[in-house]
Parts: sequence; structure tokens; C-alpha cells
Amino acid sequence: MKYMLIHAIDPAAGHSAEGVPAFDSWLAEMLARGVTLHGDRLRSVDDATTVQVRDREILVSDGPFAETKEQIAGYDVIDCADLDEAIEIAAKHPTAWMGTIEVRPILSVQCGIPEEGG
Repeated sequence: MKYMLIHAIDPAAGHSAEGVPAFDSWLAEMLARGVTLHGDRLRSVDDATTVQVRDREILVSDGPFAETKEQIAGYDVIDCADLDEAIEIAAKHPTAWMGTIEVRPILSVQCGIPEEGG
């Protein structure tokens, strides 16, 4: 089962790395387990752009799509046995120790066509 781990942090919180597991250790373990498919960190919300189409007009705005204290900082796509394993993997990620990780199953369709075996 594929899951996306969506990392959210409060940039103003001034997180301390003290006591937080090292990212390199987490990544090495996940690569060894063969569950990591893709992941990356995102640039600051100051570099975000939102796009909407309303009445056939393209509306472009600076900044993130939501006015919240926490902002999306990165993501990982994993492939593991079930939700319990996905939660275990998310709980080991350094972001979980200083922010929030949303674990969301990925719908296995592309352009409305189910993937083979999915």
C-alpha cells in the first residue's frame, strides 16, 4: 500500500534539533527496508504560488494556499504493508518530533484509469 507522509512545521516555532532523531538515520533505515519511493523537502512558503481558475480566469497569488500556523515543509512517498507500518515509519521521522506528519493513502489511479493490479 502506498502512502504519502505530508510534513508540517511551524516555521516561527524555532525548533531545536536537541533530542530529535537524525534524518540520515531515518532515511538509511527506510532505504534498507525498501519502503521509500520518493521524498523531498520544500522551499519556504515565501516561495509558494497558488493557482486557481474561476469563471475561466486564471488567478495567481503569492504564498501558500492556507493561512495556518503550520506549513507544508516536505513529503515522502512510501510503500509498506498497511497503515500500522506507515504510522510506525512516520513516528520515526524527525519531523514528527518537532511538527506533524499527516499519513494519507494514495489512490492508485492515473487519469481515472486504475493501475494494473491496483
